[in-house]
Amino acid sequence: MEAPDQDIKTKMGIAKQKKEAGDQAFKAGEVQNALRGYHEAVLYLTGLTKNMPQGVPGSGIDQATEKKPKTEAEEMLEKIYANMCACHIKRSNWKRAVETADKASAVIANALRSLRPFSARQALAKNENNPKVLFRKAKALGEQGYFEKAEKILEDLKIKDEADIPTIDAELTRLRAMDKEREKVHNKKFKGFLNREKGSKAEQD
Repeated sequence: MEAPDQDIKTKMGIAKQKKEAGDQAFKAGEVQNALRGYHEAVLYLTGLTKNMPQGVPGSGIDQATEKKPKTEAEEMLEKIYANMCACHIKRSNWKRAVETADKASAVIANALRSLRPFSARQALAKNENNPKVLFRKAKALGEQGYFEKAEKILEDLKIKDEADIPTIDAELTRLRAMDKEREKVHNKKFKGFLNREKGSKAEQD
């Protein structure tokens, strides 16, 4: 029987291989194979996020007040969910894209629960994947017709991620155009319904 530490290392090693296989499949355009690799990696990471040690050795930060925001397993899990979100966007599976984006964000939230509020804000500000995940979530929400939710996320991102403002603005423009088109279609259907109702009443009279 393997020692606990060795068992963790073994599972981490396999999870890395599965994730890398998923990454390669995604780059090759094989989205289904990528998702399979990511799902298998998640299975090996289950439970490890609570067992991995935290701390930043040699960082010069007071370890009594600061902790490493994420363990290695948590960091990998967050990236996997973010990549799964990208896969679902490729397949136009918007509901699953939102779900996996939320899972990626949940990994961050769980990792930050033991931190002081100021430390948590710092960790989120330094997190590079978080803006990407939120951007993908907004895109998926907009595609499902939840424009107001998507707009709020993107407007907040413009404050947090100033370097990507042109990309965010482009997505906002695209979603607004989609929303207007949806409204036109809805109004046309509603107008047709009213006309049918008027015609029906006229026949009854």
